[in-house]
Amino acid sequence: MKNPNCKLACPLGFAILLASSINAWAELADRDKPVNLEADTITMDDASKVSTYNGNVQLSQGTLLIRADKLVVKEDAAGFQHGTAYGNPASFRQKREGLDEYVEGYALHIEYDSQKDKVELLSQARMKRNQDELRGNYISYDAKTEYFQVLGGGKEAAPPGRDKGRVRAVIQPKPKTGTTAPAPAPVPLQGATGIAQPRSE
Repeated sequence: MKNPNCKLACPLGFAILLASSINAWAELADRDKPVNLEADTITMDDASKVSTYNGNVQLSQGTLLIRADKLVVKEDAAGFQHGTAYGNPASFRQKREGLDEYVEGYALHIEYDSQKDKVELLSQARMKRNQDELRGNYISYDAKTEYFQVLGGGKEAAPPGRDKGRVRAVIQPKPKTGTTAPAPAPVPLQGATGIAQPRSE
């Protein structure tokens, strides 16, 4: 077996690419931070270029935090990483660049393909940004085209009494960008000068 430290680049790539693919929401400074990875067990197969992290997996890099029961990272012949996080649910959280808000994602499976620059949240998928939230059985985001897709799922995702699953979204109103001019101060009432006296009867 080769030096296991060389395989840490796979989860690093997975973490950075997962985070940056979600509409460039990632805090840019995170890319220069060290990757910290913890798991109960790590298995690395250099021949097939597959790394498997099992048991209370926590990967952090700056503000990025990925939690999963299992994380599998594969590297193809061209050097692209394909990562899958499994959990009940697996999750990620990261601060958005230049804003005081976080993006969070949850699903039973979170998959990332670095070649396609695409993130997929599968089974009981949910994404949050501040108070905005998307829920469905499947959420995908293509970073190249900035295209989201949310599907409710088939019969297996359906609540009782429905034929198929539904998509739910909560979108909060955005604050108005311009500020209105403050109302002028009230003018005090004064007696009129120069008005003739009313007629006396």
